[in-house]
Amino acid sequence: MLPECRLQEHLYPIPQFVIEEDKVEDFVEELRKFHGEFADCFARSEPRENFFDYMVGQLSHLERKSVEPIAVNVNGINSVRSMQRTLSDAVWYEDKILYRFQEMVCQEMGDCEGVLMFDESGFLKKGECSAGVGRQYCGGVGKVENCQNGVFMGYASPKGYTLLDKRLFITKKWFEDDYDDRRNKCRIPEDITFKSKPELAAEMYRDTVERDAVPFRYVVADTIYGNSSDFIDAAESCVGKIYMVSMPHSTLFRLRPPVTKEQSYQYGGELRSKTVLADNEKQPVSFDSFAKNLNSCFWYRRTVSEGTKGPVEYEFTKRNITLAKDGMPWKNVWLIIKRTVGENPEYSYYTSNAPVSARLNTFVWLSGIRWSVEQCFQECKSELGMDHYEVRKYTGWNRHMLTCMPAHFFLWHIKIELKEDAPSFTLPQIRLLLKAVLPLKTYSVQEMIELVRRIQIKNHKAYLSHRKRKLGGNSAEDDLLTDLVMG
Repeated sequence: MLPECRLQEHLYPIPQFVIEEDKVEDFVEELRKFHGEFADCFARSEPRENFFDYMVGQLSHLERKSVEPIAVNVNGINSVRSMQRTLSDAVWYEDKILYRFQEMVCQEMGDCEGVLMFDESGFLKKGECSAGVGRQYCGGVGKVENCQNGVFMGYASPKGYTLLDKRLFITKKWFEDDYDDRRNKCRIPEDITFKSKPELAAEMYRDTVERDAVPFRYVVADTIYGNSSDFIDAAESCVGKIYMVSMPHSTLFRLRPPVTKEQSYQYGGELRSKTVLADNEKQPVSFDSFAKNLNSCFWYRRTVSEGTKGPVEYEFTKRNITLAKDGMPWKNVWLIIKRTVGENPEYSYYTSNAPVSARLNTFVWLSGIRWSVEQCFQECKSELGMDHYEVRKYTGWNRHMLTCMPAHFFLWHIKIELKEDAPSFTLPQIRLLLKAVLPLKTYSVQEMIELVRRIQIKNHKAYLSHRKRKLGGNSAEDDLLTDLVMG
């Protein structure tokens, strides 16, 4: 979200910044009030306090933001086990936390012109023991890798953007008999069954609509969702909502609905009829072939967004078309084509159920709004350690994400509160100021020596465990090494 000064015609004024020291010192108290909204979402005080401490660690300057570094730097080495239990085993009312968080987003960012955004994010992993891990496409590196994938729903409005919900995608093979032990070790609930990424997105969408969680008018999503009948059926089930989704370049369509006729035929001695194309009807064409043969006079250059280096421009065109399915007419939608400016342009294709009266400017705006969910992933990973987690259980993954989303929204909460004093405040700049006031633990030299000693013992225990497993059992050498480590 760019500062307002970059959206004006004349870009000469220097952004205002009049933050006083006392306002920065109030950030921690504001975080405690923010955390207080979730006070009744825990069965005991220990996980409630660890929830606050974990968020402090995520907002801090720590280089690595997994459980152990956060616990050590917020409360000391003795709090590591407690925080691990909080993420994996303690009683949380997770639905209550999620719904409370969404209520807060609705209060501060809610807008009737809001946009729901659906996308996935991958998290690279080395082992095979984390819930849902496996070789699959990882968007972060652009290729197939050993990773976990999460499907996320984001929300954007004129007031900001944030992640709103999440689902861990678990591949089909995890539900085969060979994976029974892994599912049990990762504590994947028995009622969890395989669902595709579009099905998970549709599930989040329907839940949001049924609870009226946030006001919105538009829905945007990537190709994997736009090309899925499960997701499109969910998006079309809510009257008055407009979707604009990416589509494959090979999608077939016609510029006008074809003429069809009924044709009779015999089947098993019974007379039946089916709908077929009328004689001389042309075959459908692909998005790609149509776009690349379109005369230049049909393209309109538009500014999609204001980037850090100036306007970001593309060329657009739109057509009202009839999609084809198995060669037959399927549904009437808008086709929006976007291409880069210059030689050898790259093309992107979208379809939308917007009314016939929809203007090109609406589609131009929606084509760029998905940047917001990508920005959420980037900020959560670079600023909050969204991809630093080392939990393996299904519950641990969900709880880690359930702390990342409110932590990211808290930065927006501060930005909204200080909009008049610092209109060009960015989330990384807010976190930089938080570095000066967050309550992190300080260590004496002797305490640091003890901390290093304990870390070395822990690391060597892990080495012995891996060595024992690799060798296939106990040995006299292993027993001796264990005795030496344990002192």
